[in-house]
Amino acid sequence: MSTALPAQVDVIVVGGGTSGNVVAARLAEAGRNVLVLEAGPDFGPCGDPRWPADILDATRLGHSNDWGYDSGDTLDVRVSFERARAIGGCSDFNGTTQTWGHRRDYDSWAEAGLEGWATDDLLPFFEAGTKAMRVKDYRVDELTSWQRVWFDAAPAVGIPQRHNLNDLDEGPAVAPESNNIVDGIRFNTAFAYLDPVRSLPNISIVGEAHVARVLVDRVVATGVEVLWRGESHIVRAQRVVVAGGAFNSPQVLQRSGIGNPDFLRSLDIPVVQPLRGVGENLHDQPFSLMSWAGSDRMTSEMDALRAEGWAPDEQAMGKAASSFDPDVFDLHFLPYSPTHRGDVKRWSCGVSALQPVSRGYVRITSRDPEAKPVIDHRFLSDPERRDARVLAEGMAILREMASQPGIRELVGEEIHPGISAVPTFDELVHFVERNPDNYWHPVGTCPMGSADDEKSVVDARGSVHGIEGLTVADCSIMPMIPRATTAMPAVVVGERIASFLVQN
Repeated sequence: MSTALPAQVDVIVVGGGTSGNVVAARLAEAGRNVLVLEAGPDFGPCGDPRWPADILDATRLGHSNDWGYDSGDTLDVRVSFERARAIGGCSDFNGTTQTWGHRRDYDSWAEAGLEGWATDDLLPFFEAGTKAMRVKDYRVDELTSWQRVWFDAAPAVGIPQRHNLNDLDEGPAVAPESNNIVDGIRFNTAFAYLDPVRSLPNISIVGEAHVARVLVDRVVATGVEVLWRGESHIVRAQRVVVAGGAFNSPQVLQRSGIGNPDFLRSLDIPVVQPLRGVGENLHDQPFSLMSWAGSDRMTSEMDALRAEGWAPDEQAMGKAASSFDPDVFDLHFLPYSPTHRGDVKRWSCGVSALQPVSRGYVRITSRDPEAKPVIDHRFLSDPERRDARVLAEGMAILREMASQPGIRELVGEEIHPGISAVPTFDELVHFVERNPDNYWHPVGTCPMGSADDEKSVVDARGSVHGIEGLTVADCSIMPMIPRATTAMPAVVVGERIASFLVQN
């Protein structure tokens, strides 16, 4: 493995994040000469002392080496959209929860004409990703007191207890989380996928290498322009795989002249391929965090666990169904008890609407790859107010759980938003709309679809419409978000696209 910048390779993978590392590893294993270009640092293999402590610490969310994205002035409140700018991508930052979703999610893609994306097609990749990421389940007896109280409360509202949540035919349930934690370390895709191939002579991993644009000769991608060590370099390749994620992949395409022609001309970018869907269809699962006062018993038990050195912020999760999706489920709820706030205690449980209908966009503001884009999720903007109402129903479910005998004595009084402040369902809906937040699962900005669908950007194999040798491989190609946290689905996208590329 070389860290120098080669002049030419078989395949360039733009972005060493969750999906990109999977693609790079699988292609290197297949004998392709692969170059991974990561805009942030490459900290080396697992065990290298350069890895930041917060990225390794599986008890809480990571935060260093962030892209610095947020909602800007698109929302009444500023919402941070944390994304890791480092090898491993957002698998460096996440809460280590690995959920798969539901069969209907992926079967609906296949039913829309995306061959190879049905649930049964993807099951081998879910299994391969689970094995590579060393996913295991917490046991019930491993749950902290705050996590356990919500697990125990769920049956009272009709939500059964399970050992994990990854039965793709299952409806509402609560379970200890499936997680990618190894010896207390968040086991990211750099460890899981790149480390086994780092010693191969046919893969190069270059950090601090920010791709400005893809080079296209007529209708063929021929390489990239990359900013590395303060200078612009050209690297040629037979294929370019863009894997920057839902925020960054559309930016790379737009800077390359691939996108809405009217928008590109407004920035004086020559139009290489007019694709109006680039950067559109952005959606994430809106989120609301509720908090309770706790109790003396809860504080004492959690303090004891923290003193022992292992009290993860997240350990259990539930799936629930709103009235909008009674046959499957469309809500997640997860207890959250931060361990890194010193004497400040927060006893929280969050809820997320998993099938949002609101749509936004990502648009560059300049040809400069370091210029921040406009990221407008348009959270909760659907005119029927469905997204806000689903979230409010989820909050009402949490309130019902918290009021159960034996539970309310442990969780204490609701302090956010507070029943006295927001006592009715309609006021819950208004509260949600006034306080938009995200679940860190953006998707959809380069969606799969047929070439005659002006909203689509890539075909079912991730190939960009009208451009030979150019592929997108990350959550941006999802036409609709699955009912899941997207960490494992992102791995599966990498596995699925890699399998197509190996066949070429």
